[in-house]
Amino acid sequence: MKLFKSADLIRKSKYISRDLSWLRFNYRVLDQAKDASKSLFDRLRFLSITSSNLDEFFMIRVGSLYNYIDYGKERVDYSGLRELPFRRKLLDFAHRFINDQSLTYHYELKPLFERNGFNILRMEELTELELKKAEGYFKHTVFPLLTPMVYDSYHGFPLMMNQMLIFGVVTRTGVDTEAEKGQERLTFVQIPQNLSRFFELTRKDKVIFIPIEEIVRANLPKLFRNIEIVSANLFRITRNGDFTLEESEDIDVDFIKEIQVGLKTRKKGRVVRLEVEQDASVVLMNVLKDRWKIDNGNVFVINSLLDMRGLTQILRHPNFRGKGSKMPSPVTPPSLPDGAEDHLFEYLKHHDVLLHHPYNSIEPVVRLLEQAAEDPHVLGIKQTIYRLADDSRVTAALLKAAENGKHVSVLFEVKARFDEERNIREGSRLEKAGCFVIYGVGKYKTHTKMLMIIRKEGEKVTRYVHIGSGNYNEQTSRLYTDVSLLTTNDVYGHDVSEFFNVITGHSQPDGYEYLITAPKDMRQQLIHLIREEAKNAKKGLPSGIIMKMNSLEDKEVIDEFYKASKAGVPVRLIVRGICCLRPGRPGLSDNIEVRSIVGEYLEHARLFYFHQAGQPEVYAGSADVMVRSFDRRIEALFRIVNPQLTREAINILYFNLKDNQNTYVMREDGAYVRRQPGPEETAFNVHKEFYQKNYAVVAENVLYQEYLATLAASQPVLEEVSAVVLAAEEEAEEQPSDFCTPVDTGEDETEVPISIVQEG
Repeated sequence: MKLFKSADLIRKSKYISRDLSWLRFNYRVLDQAKDASKSLFDRLRFLSITSSNLDEFFMIRVGSLYNYIDYGKERVDYSGLRELPFRRKLLDFAHRFINDQSLTYHYELKPLFERNGFNILRMEELTELELKKAEGYFKHTVFPLLTPMVYDSYHGFPLMMNQMLIFGVVTRTGVDTEAEKGQERLTFVQIPQNLSRFFELTRKDKVIFIPIEEIVRANLPKLFRNIEIVSANLFRITRNGDFTLEESEDIDVDFIKEIQVGLKTRKKGRVVRLEVEQDASVVLMNVLKDRWKIDNGNVFVINSLLDMRGLTQILRHPNFRGKGSKMPSPVTPPSLPDGAEDHLFEYLKHHDVLLHHPYNSIEPVVRLLEQAAEDPHVLGIKQTIYRLADDSRVTAALLKAAENGKHVSVLFEVKARFDEERNIREGSRLEKAGCFVIYGVGKYKTHTKMLMIIRKEGEKVTRYVHIGSGNYNEQTSRLYTDVSLLTTNDVYGHDVSEFFNVITGHSQPDGYEYLITAPKDMRQQLIHLIREEAKNAKKGLPSGIIMKMNSLEDKEVIDEFYKASKAGVPVRLIVRGICCLRPGRPGLSDNIEVRSIVGEYLEHARLFYFHQAGQPEVYAGSADVMVRSFDRRIEALFRIVNPQLTREAINILYFNLKDNQNTYVMREDGAYVRRQPGPEETAFNVHKEFYQKNYAVVAENVLYQEYLATLAASQPVLEEVSAVVLAAEEEAEEQPSDFCTPVDTGEDETEVPISIVQEG
């Protein structure tokens, strides 16, 4: 009866649960691992990503739920369920996912190992020589690092580290005295995280990977000499890692502080998940469940490999480099001709540039920063930093600028999840070099991505601005799709200057012309733009909304989408991850379509298109449509005003809507169906077409008119854009004739890892 009531509440709610929607996202990632058209190595990478994603989900989202449960706070999920019923629903869904994950590994991927030149074996499957090598590795490397920790009436319960592989060993003692004979004791053996997940051997032309736990298991008698080992079971725990208002959205600040004081660090957070191998000892399980106050809902029995994140070790092996997907060399963006990177200051004085990563390299941004560090005319640099690459060229350029006597102001976000230590370390380096460093802005997380270079040019000062949706990270820029703008437009320069004054001081600007910012008024501005489309639809004018983002969760904006749908506005949403809106519900969202693109690259760009009765406005930037983005983060969206760049941005949206290889269409019930090409439709892979067609084709009227004609027939949202953009272009400054000529760089294709993690 309770199950029926829960299911009924979920069906009736006009919102989709954020957490259930996220688990469906991870299913789409798992679907990539099941895709037989991909190489085994790509499939293993996606399987590893599902494991990494799930770890973060339990730490943050399930951890947030337990903040309410453990402290007796009320919470009603978007599905309509209270804390405990929702916990049951969520954990049931997670159990199903982990079971499907294990089946994928065991039945779909493992049988392919041998034919691809490797295998994962247990100790009993090794030859005598291989066993000696494995035992030698244990003796000289592993054994000295192991520390058995007994738990009994004389010894307290040891601290178990988060996400480490641990053996729970039940032994029988009492050989010395009759009174103690037959007594069972429990000891824990944690496997250090700094050991490789697998021990590697070569067998003829194949590589053998032996899980570290199998080597430890086979040698446990060396840790328990003259003692009978009754059982030895591998397990792994996940602790609550959420102590912020970012995820616990209904909890007040004082209560968050109470949790932080009580838990101190992630190391001591309450256990929210216990993964354990099959047929675990009853003695062990009773102790663990009692100690951590968990039940069978939190216990996940794994019948395959525990902790699949370690599969990345296989992908990094020299024998298998280049076996996965290869990324072509970046193409030349239409607004940045060949050779302009060597003279960026001069070029940007006359031209705006829109970059679409990874199809366009982040190199122009990094080069601009490096040139600014050395340029004697540059007076200062201001930048926000959320995540950086290892050995970051961005940090190196800022250090060089400071050494050369330039004013450098950097806002490092120290609350960038899991990058806190790196950002503090990098910020400290910059401080020591003489940079002005700010570590976050009060209770807000600075998520916006902005760079401003102030350069003296004759009698005036020019502001060179970069603003985008992605991090200043050279590594992830090859993996994530992002959009960014380089400009010297005075309006952008003024807006960004004002914005920096706000986040580094106490300025309160009257308003921005090209920026929409949070927490100032982003929600209200977006709602206004949505309402304008609804008004136009009611007047019989053309209308339409296309929005591309990572997540859609804010109820107020969702309600405005519903109203716009009822008014007749066609709404097309491209949402990679969480989507709490129900599309296609009769009488509520008939005119709303939702799709998700999951494939070779992580879709990280945010692009918002509003038809405006034939005078479209297009915005890009760092913010998703989420409560945290509007209320708890410093975010910025920027309006694209240059006519050619507007056309390029619209083309990005068009290609996303046209994709039929990586697209999943969301149903009214929250489930997703993978889109397949129709009978008359050719295959269109958005992650390849931006390379195949090149951005240069965007500037060719033939293609542009062709795609607008397609939109007029099937997606009338953009049907009047052509006349508006082309008319504006006639008034715009003429571009060089070779402005959009594709350039053959002559570079070889370079392998890059695929990533689908939930990036902030």
